[in-house]
Amino acid sequence: MSKANPVKPDADALIDAVIDREDGYVNHPADRGGPTCWGITEAVARAEGYAGPMRNLPRAEAAAIYRRLYWLRPGFDQVAKRAAAIAAELFDTGVNMGTGTAAGFLQRALNALNRTARDYPDIAVDRAIGPRTLAALDGFLRVRGRGGETVLLRAMEALQGERYIALAERRPSQEAFLYGWLANRIGQH
Repeated sequence: MSKANPVKPDADALIDAVIDREDGYVNHPADRGGPTCWGITEAVARAEGYAGPMRNLPRAEAAAIYRRLYWLRPGFDQVAKRAAAIAAELFDTGVNMGTGTAAGFLQRALNALNRTARDYPDIAVDRAIGPRTLAALDGFLRVRGRGGETVLLRAMEALQGERYIALAERRPSQEAFLYGWLANRIGQH
């Protein structure tokens, strides 16, 4: 474990913050995800076994889905043991863009910041947190320390912002969400 940031993020607090921000049932006509409750799409709720009306999805069930699908399954809890701010960013980006996209942002940033593999080897951008990604993160934090975590976070947020803008450029209906994405999703950890 790196000494760069021994503080672990509180997964419950991260989950509560997302649920509070998502604020209950929403069915926005421009949202390609369809109806959501507490930020959980109907497709995800059904895949996780919820059969009731979306507007009645219990908050506790939404929290359990977030923990399973957006914290534990993608391995963000393992990142949290090394870098709390990076884990929080992965979780939030994973909820909004998918956990594979979030993991890919981390991998791309780690590769770009390794000084042509002098600090640690390049890793595959396979969009999954595994032993090689964790080893690269450990190597990065060993070389760059606590200040490096801030730089890595900025690199990931830059990739996230670029993706939001590209999405709005490709699909004008998504412009309805762009301001909120940039205001509420980047740099909020």
